[in-house]
Amino acid sequence: MAAKTHNLSLLIALSLLQFQITLAVRLGATNNASSTPGGQRFDRDIGIPYTIKTMPEIANFIWKLFQQPTEGDRRHYPDDVVNVIIQDLQDGALGETGDNNVYMSAKGIETYPPGDGAKFMFTSILYHEMTHIFQWSGKGTAPGGLTEGMADYTVLKSPFYVEGYSTPGEGERWDEGYGTTSRFLEYCDSLRKGFTPKLNKMMREVYKPEYWKQLLGKDVDQLWKEYKAKSDSAPPTTPPPHRGNQGFDREIGTAYTLETLPGIANFIWKLFQQPSETSLRQFKRRVYTGAE
Repeated sequence: MAAKTHNLSLLIALSLLQFQITLAVRLGATNNASSTPGGQRFDRDIGIPYTIKTMPEIANFIWKLFQQPTEGDRRHYPDDVVNVIIQDLQDGALGETGDNNVYMSAKGIETYPPGDGAKFMFTSILYHEMTHIFQWSGKGTAPGGLTEGMADYTVLKSPFYVEGYSTPGEGERWDEGYGTTSRFLEYCDSLRKGFTPKLNKMMREVYKPEYWKQLLGKDVDQLWKEYKAKSDSAPPTTPPPHRGNQGFDREIGTAYTLETLPGIANFIWKLFQQPSETSLRQFKRRVYTGAE
């Protein structure tokens, strides 16, 4: 089956500091796995139109978060083209980048939560991967854990953060990457407003460990020790009320639960060789009404 492709030239208008800046960015989305289960699920539950609509929203969010109001502040590619490509990734990653391309795993899409949870998970990963497209990495000199942490920092600050993915104080090293480093960057922001955008800007040409001391007065290892000590002494945090219920509704749902229960029950009865009603454990009828 031929790959499904859609390219669109978009004008992304940013209104900043009383004047208008317009940037033309060509955005492309291609499904190279439309014959696979994951590619078919992408077409059914997410789709190229949604991807094209979401990409400029993510780009705007990243530029605003990293305080990059002008074209000169931003990372550019030949012809200013950014592509999202759905295909099978052989390394097990949910997503990855190469130059100006974001590759989203078709096999990963198969595992996304049901219903609207698929779009939520896809968008969350896209925030991470598009950060790699636009962030500075000192032309490859920055630690990989730092660039991955900055990408997760974007997700953490976005509306598409998956609750419980990371917690403040976790990890053994500041450059473990992903959630661990994103939370450490968040802590550094609390020491100096706008720290993470400033660090990203300093890494345009090269990464140097002394950037931490220049911005915060201490080297990164000392900052990490203080962060861990503060986290270890902090009382446990109470999650916001009903946040788990919202996550259940969004990513799992009552309909899916009811659909799954009979299959689990049948599996248990078959496994324990209980073919008849008389061989099954019986319960008194009890219905939860929510009033208890």
